[in-house]
Parts: sequence; C-alpha cells; structure tokens
Amino acid sequence: METASTASATSGANPYLRVQDLRVRFRTEDGVVRAVDGISFAVERGRTLGIVGESGSGKSVTSMAVLGLHDPRRTEISGKIQVGGREIVGLADSECRKLRGRDMAMVFQDPLSALHPYYPVGRQIAEAYQVHHRGVGRRTARRRAIEMLDRVGIPQPARRVDEYPHEFSGGMRQRVMIAMALVNDPDLLVADEPTTALDVTVQAQILDLLADLQREFNSAIVLITHDLGVVSQVADDVLVMYAGRAVEHGSVEQVLRRPQHPYTWGLLASVPSLHGDADADLLPIAGNPPSLINLPPGCAFHPRCRWADENGDRSRTEVPELRPVTEAGHLVACHLPEAERQRRYAEEIASVGVAL
Repeated sequence: METASTASATSGANPYLRVQDLRVRFRTEDGVVRAVDGISFAVERGRTLGIVGESGSGKSVTSMAVLGLHDPRRTEISGKIQVGGREIVGLADSECRKLRGRDMAMVFQDPLSALHPYYPVGRQIAEAYQVHHRGVGRRTARRRAIEMLDRVGIPQPARRVDEYPHEFSGGMRQRVMIAMALVNDPDLLVADEPTTALDVTVQAQILDLLADLQREFNSAIVLITHDLGVVSQVADDVLVMYAGRAVEHGSVEQVLRRPQHPYTWGLLASVPSLHGDADADLLPIAGNPPSLINLPPGCAFHPRCRWADENGDRSRTEVPELRPVTEAGHLVACHLPEAERQRRYAEEIASVGVAL
C-alpha cells in the first residue's frame, strides 16, 4: 500500500495514464492468485515508463488491465485506471473496444500468434483502421495500411501489403504489429516484450522505431520487459515489480544507477557487463519467485534476500510500503534504512562492476 506522499510522487504533472492502487486477482481451484497487489504509477505524453521484473511478477497482467483485456467473469479488479481522464475499471467491454486502437493500443510479445495467419497483413491493418473510421472505404483503408507499413520501415510496402504473416521475418512481423497499433494514432502505446526472440541488431532497430514514432505522435509508452538493457536505452522512468507489488520506482537514472532495493540489485548483478571481468560468472538471484496464491508473510522478497535478517523479524511480519527516499521522485519498499542500503550497494554491489 502506498502513502499519500507516495501517491503524489508517482503522479506526473499532467499524466495521460494514471494507475492508482491497482489490484488484479484470479480465483482458481487452488486459491486466489494475487497477480497485482496495489500498483500505482503515471505516464505523461511523450514519456516512456519501463516496467521490469522476473516472469510472474505481474507486468503483463498490469498491461492487460490497462487495456481492459481481462475477462470480468474470471477476474477481480479494483483501484483506478484512467486513460486520458476516462476510468477503465468497471467500464463496459463495448466502451473499452471504442478506446482500444483509437486512444490506447498494445504491441504483443509474439507477433506470429497475434497476427491472423489466414489474412494478409494489409487487410488486418486496414480492418483496425476501419473499426474506428466507419465511413472509410476499402481503398482508403488499404492506402492507410500501405502508408503505415512504409512508416515502420517495411520495404516495398505496396507489394508486401498483400503478403501473409508467415512470409515476414520476426523483426518485420513486429514492425507490422507496431503499424497496426499506431494506425489510429493512439495517445497511449503499451509494448509487452516487443523485442523478445529478436537478435540484437533487429532489437535495436525496433527500439529506435518506437522512439522515432513517439517523437512523431507524442505518445505515452509503457514498455513491459525483463531486459534492463532495453530499459536503459529507451525509458524515462522505471517501475520494478516483484510478486505483484512495486518495490522500486523512479527515473531511469535513479533506479539503474543508484538503486536502493535488494531485488533491483539482483536484477542488475545478473546482467552481462562490458565493463567487468569477461570471465566472471553472472550473479543470479538465489531461490525462485513465490507463489502468488501463497505469498510469504511480510516482505515477499525476504526468503531470497540475504539482508533480511538484519531487520530482525520485521521483514517476515510487515509488508514494506513504497516510500520516498532522500532523492526526489525515487521510491523504495524496503525495511533496511536508506543509509544502510546506500552503503551496501556501494560496497557489495557496485564494486563488482555492474553497469548498463
């Protein structure tokens, strides 16, 4: 849970997307899955928020909640999600469909699965355009599809508009997904692992494309990823999630250069570095992420945290709140005193040569 000061600190001056105390739960035969447990953040137009964490931390569940993609019959959602001032939580699916594609859009992590295999890519982009432009004919929609394929760097777009998804490479399919997401000029783009399974050269091209399109359309972007290297290149702000909760939030400079949460330290230490010893082993985080049905009491990270015992039983009994630290805009949920966190990071983490 966040304090009042924390909530104000996570809000931009004029955010296009504002999420407050978001909770997403799924009821199963084994129990209630607390996939997202009290997340708050805000994103202004023209800025990019990177949400990072291990698999199962709640990143994709959060992004799907923002776009209203969860089945209300199987999902319990509480809190607030405001897109352009409009509340999404509790909004009828028919109203959400009017917003998706026009005001907000999503780039999914697997374009081969997201694109329909039986229809040419141009037809799928044109259909996304016609849904929000009822009076537009097929020829106009086709021209718009060709225009968007050209805009995202597809060569010979007038010819390739009639090709099928399997005829494109992985990087080109991802460009098609971006073209489809941006065909209606949405103000919010959610990109869920947009560079997964792409080689580093294509990955860099996709990231450059997103940055160029953001400058052109002044969109707010939420980038979901587990790759801190990607975040360091394109994000303005970073939200670190663990077990459905926010553990650290701040600017990319604060979180990646001056991190204060042991989980963030672990993520950084497990990233290969060009500046350290080439023969040195990576430092994985000990243990496994907890079950979201049976979260450990207190701090969810304490079973994997080697500093948990320094707080006595507090880490095992009390859930840490996301609180501001000395540096403005930097929020951390940890029971270790700030001075102790800074000392530990300088002596035990930064000294091993972690750098992005």
